[in-house]
Amino acid sequence: MSKTIKLDILSDPICPWCYIGKTQLDKALTQVPNHPFVIEWHPFQLNPDMPADGMDRRAYLEGKFGGKDGAVRAYAPVVENAAKAGLNINFEGIKRTPNTLNAHRLIHWAGIERVQNKAVDALFSAYFVEGRDIGDAEVLSDIADSIGMDAAVVMKLLATDEDVQSIRDRDAHSREMGVNSVPTFIVAGKHAVPGAQPPELWVKVIEEIQEQVAG
Repeated sequence: MSKTIKLDILSDPICPWCYIGKTQLDKALTQVPNHPFVIEWHPFQLNPDMPADGMDRRAYLEGKFGGKDGAVRAYAPVVENAAKAGLNINFEGIKRTPNTLNAHRLIHWAGIERVQNKAVDALFSAYFVEGRDIGDAEVLSDIADSIGMDAAVVMKLLATDEDVQSIRDRDAHSREMGVNSVPTFIVAGKHAVPGAQPPELWVKVIEEIQEQVAG
């Protein structure tokens, strides 16, 4: 179809619900290959105050959820929904919770090179499947290389403050607009769809849009 609809996605690459939500959306887009969406990913840091080099994941989770039992309870629905989505998240393999500012910079630069979706996929896979530290510049440069970007250029950029303030400003703007959790999907700049939604919902949304365009 000729008419395109912007789908803005606010996400953080260490957010398991974002990984699940993207997987569900991708299933719907595969079912409806003539979908109208043009997708852009936007930064939202779950932990904007995280130290630059991250922190031990166990300490982070127990601090956030009030001990080991609290962390286990909080993650039970994540594990269940990831399995339903066909994802095999290796939580045991994740040793550090990174600051994601640099990962968001990579996503932004990937957007300029039109490989943003690949960057998001690669970051999710690196963190949730391979247990890699996606706050580390060398890891991010390697991910860039894997999706056809110039690793040396990315490495140089990461050593500067290029786009750091822009990422922080965009994150702050989203919070000011009322976004307080991710993933948040914004359809056509006005309809917010929060959370990891099932493929059936996305198929229905696409069908409704197509009917409106046809009508």
